[in-house]
Amino acid sequence: MTLFRNVVFVAALAGLLSGILMTAMQSYATVPLILKAETFENAGGHDHGAPAEAAPAEAVAPDAHSHDAATPAHEHDEEGWAPADGFERFAYTALANIVTGIGFALILVAVSELAGGIANWRQGIFWGFAGFAVFTLAPGLGLPPELPAMPAADLATRQLWWIGTVAATAAGLGLIAFRGSLLFSLIGLGLIVVPHLIGAPQPDSHESPIPVDLHHQFVVAVTVTSLIFWVVLGAAAGIARSRISGTATSLRDSLA
Repeated sequence: MTLFRNVVFVAALAGLLSGILMTAMQSYATVPLILKAETFENAGGHDHGAPAEAAPAEAVAPDAHSHDAATPAHEHDEEGWAPADGFERFAYTALANIVTGIGFALILVAVSELAGGIANWRQGIFWGFAGFAVFTLAPGLGLPPELPAMPAADLATRQLWWIGTVAATAAGLGLIAFRGSLLFSLIGLGLIVVPHLIGAPQPDSHESPIPVDLHHQFVVAVTVTSLIFWVVLGAAAGIARSRISGTATSLRDSLA
């Protein structure tokens, strides 16, 4: 019971820190680009009401109008509720980022415990890179982050491809990292490549009022902030685990 309590506590600390950091980064990196894109969107007659606010990225299954690795769903109903601009919107964004950070931290810490646990912050950084590759880099190759007014394929098919890509990439990296044989490494590499050979679902047309340069800046900003988010998440989990758990038995050992 102590082990599971430690896992939750470590994840909560790491998720809280990374979520706060993500909120700060988005305020300067991605939110201004989203607001700028909405001027093109509204000018084209596609009015969404209040400006959109970003939430942690990078890293959830795409919604009907995905903006960021963790951007809240873009509201299409003019009568739908939305937080007021200013502090209220910032507070809801921060809350969403923290909750998302804790959720990702739980996944990261639980999986790492099955592999023996994160011993220190250095190992945590490697686990953070793995999380970035699984939840941001791999799915982003087929479904890059989108700004308002950009076309998107069918929601269900995009979500299905995103989930499949995340699962295949995670399994492939696991085989390469922990099996250590040429055969398993080749199988793992195949799992990573297969979703991209299948291809992500694409819209019928890519015509958009959003300038190409603006979208490029947004993709770069989302990718960089997501990378920092995952590295900090992994490092914080390693530090917290080493201080809280010490030499405690890993989840793998406890289930053995």
